[in-house]
Parts: sequence; C-alpha cells; structure tokens
Amino acid sequence: MTTKQQGKKTIIEKANKKIKAQKIDMSERRNFLKTSFNAVSKNEILSRSIVSAFLLELNPTIEELSDIKTAVSEAVTNCVVHGYDNMIGLVNMDLELIGNEITIRISDNGVGIEDIKKAREPFFTTKPQGERSGMGFTVMESFMDSVDVYNNSNGQGVTVVLKKKIKTGGEEEQI
Repeated sequence: MTTKQQGKKTIIEKANKKIKAQKIDMSERRNFLKTSFNAVSKNEILSRSIVSAFLLELNPTIEELSDIKTAVSEAVTNCVVHGYDNMIGLVNMDLELIGNEITIRISDNGVGIEDIKKAREPFFTTKPQGERSGMGFTVMESFMDSVDVYNNSNGQGVTVVLKKKIKTGGEEEQI
C-alpha cells in the first residue's frame, strides 16, 4: 500500500469513527434540510412546497401532508406578521426525518413573544385590528403530534418546533 493510499484509509477510518460516535443512529436517519427565505407573505407558499417535497419519500397520506403544510403555514405566517412587524428579515426552516417522524423548526430573529403562554391561548392576538384570528398556535397543535414554542436564547426571535409521525404502510390507525 502506498503512502497516499494509507493516508486515504486513515481519513476514511477517522470519518467512520466520527459517524459511529454521533448520538443518532445513522442507519435510521433519513434526511435533513436547512433553508432560509425572506419573511414575506408569498414565501409561505414556498415553505409549503419545500415541506411537501421533503416528505415525499415517506409517502404520506393527503390528510397528513395537508395537516403538516397547514401547521407550517401558520408558523411561517407568524414570523412574517408578528416576528418582524413590517420589517424585512429571514425565516429559517430546518426539516429533519428520523425514521418516520418529521421535525420542523421554524424560526425568526424578530421581536420575540412577550408571553408565550398567553400567545398560545385560542383567539389571542397582538394584532386585533388586522385579519388575525389568534388561532395560529391552536391550529398547529391540532394538526401536529407536538408543538414547542420558545424565545431564542440570544434574545431575538422565536423558534417553533413541530413534530409529527407519518404512518407507514404497515401501520394501521387504532380506533
């Protein structure tokens, strides 16, 4: 074996050790995507398209896909309407599939939420003069398995974490 081949072998061995050391079983991990886009209303459609394409490999039902897209729309709309309050900023969307569960993190670097518990109450809105119903978090919670909301640690913006398991061919819904 040449010195060059030995060097490549060492690099590959080190990479394999790093992969084995990760907390997530890589054989179960399916996919990961990070994206950012301008916090403007028309990009809510983009976010729905991205999550739809990302989920295709799991072959979700139309209902599952519709539920997830609706929850994503609500989270992105919150970033656009409340996060930046008519200023231009970015919405970050991270998608991760592990097994048949999708985790979607949607965040902004805007003003944050003064009282998250209050903001999650049905019909609460900070913009009653607009066309806001105050049902965004309620809608997200009704369509997803879990919804977590927190202000970012840097004091700027909010992150919403949406999770949902996609039923696969062998899983039947329990009645």
